[in-house]
Amino acid sequence: MARAKPKATPTLFTIGYEKATSAAVLAELKRAKVKILVDTRAVAASRRAGFSKRQLAASIDDAGIAYLHLQKLGTPAEGREAARAGKLDTLWRIYGKHLATSDAIAAMEELVSIVGSGQPVCLLCYERDHACCHRSRIAEIVSERTGAGIVDLIPRLF
Repeated sequence: MARAKPKATPTLFTIGYEKATSAAVLAELKRAKVKILVDTRAVAASRRAGFSKRQLAASIDDAGIAYLHLQKLGTPAEGREAARAGKLDTLWRIYGKHLATSDAIAAMEELVSIVGSGQPVCLLCYERDHACCHRSRIAEIVSERTGAGIVDLIPRLF
């Protein structure tokens, strides 16, 4: 009887586009062999060229990377305000409450399922420093539930 091949431990990447061009972000995604980019912004709009939802989805699709916007994993407005003010304790408190909502729970389940399938997935948000961004909390939860390793990608500055 043949033995089943052991399933490889998935890797969950994260990336922030602050101070980077869309070309630099795309290059980093390609280098890491990401297959699905999961946008974790509550509002997938940006004043930065190439990072609004439609533009971003089109450019990464051309590179063979799928795009998924899990809006319900985004930070509520008051959490974003706290982050901009440098009040990280407030951000984490607000975001923790948000993650307990039924919409966020459903979005997290979807993400856990995708990462658990073994495809290389990358979480996207604005902040360059993952430690100051809600995507770090998402990555921790997904890692706890799937065993995925977390790799924070840092695109070249423009």
